[in-house]
Amino acid sequence: MLRWTVTFLIIAIIAAVFGFGGIAAGAASIAKILFFVFIVLFLISLIFGKSGKV
Repeated sequence: MLRWTVTFLIIAIIAAVFGFGGIAAGAASIAKILFFVFIVLFLISLIFGKSGKV
């Protein structure tokens, strides 16, 4: 999921350089949403992913 975030961020940067503001804004918002979903899933896996075995 973090790979998709980076992909959309790169698309947003390239679109902004070429002057496509709407596409850049859309790709940046998708990248931001995916990043926050990644952070939430990562924290959930840290909390609940630990097993009781040593």
